[in-house]
Amino acid sequence: MDEPQDCYRTLAQGRHSVRAFLPRTVPEEWIARMLEQARLAPSGANLQPGHFWQITGKARAALTTALSHAWEAGEPAREDYAYFPAPMPMHLRKRQVAAAQALYTSLGVARGDAAGRQRQFARNFTFFEAPVALVVTLERGFGGGGFMDLGLCLHALMLAAQARGLASCAIGALASYPDVVREVLQLPRSELVVCGMALGWPDPQAPVNGARTPRLPWPTISRYLSDERWLIGGGSTCRMSPLPEQVRHLGHPLFLQRGEQPHLAPAGL
Repeated sequence: MDEPQDCYRTLAQGRHSVRAFLPRTVPEEWIARMLEQARLAPSGANLQPGHFWQITGKARAALTTALSHAWEAGEPAREDYAYFPAPMPMHLRKRQVAAAQALYTSLGVARGDAAGRQRQFARNFTFFEAPVALVVTLERGFGGGGFMDLGLCLHALMLAAQARGLASCAIGALASYPDVVREVLQLPRSELVVCGMALGWPDPQAPVNGARTPRLPWPTISRYLSDERWLIGGGSTCRMSPLPEQVRHLGHPLFLQRGEQPHLAPAGL
């Protein structure tokens, strides 16, 4: 049976983090429409958390200067929220190192070239010279669910840009100095600085845009529970066991994280 046309797959596979852009303006009406489309993402209780602040002109120049000065001065990061687990588990650390290697290899920056790596990292604070610079914030007081919902909206924005032939890059480094961001942009203290985002036309000639990071194959992150049998393990090590009695009544497939035991729901749910 032929698969139906998969527009989402085309967009999702085409999207990747772009760190070099053409000096070409993005129409303001495009930006408004992309943000409108991003807001179609789901959110718990339809709370639609988060704000997008487009910065241009003197405001953008002032923010870039202030963030760059903080970075160059070696000021410690003081994020509004914890981004990475501490300590970083080794299996995640390996992914982090592999992502860095993909980026710096594309630029021809050697492993021991600390100055070259710092120069590239500093470009986070210039939004990679993209024509569109966004600062993304979240109302203080939201828990993890608010970040999850905002993440759905961010991904929707990236795909909306991809659909128009634009490229994007989320900039987590911007969250390193939230007090600087709030002070320069005069944002209220009630706004947590989540990240930045660069948007624009990708430069096809820039080597850095050739960097790619692989994704885990889906069998390594999913589990399937049928009505009668329970899939244990992953890949070639999978084996089938009887489904626990506590989850038989659910009556539909569930997906679990690799290595995770099912959360057994009490009767009646």
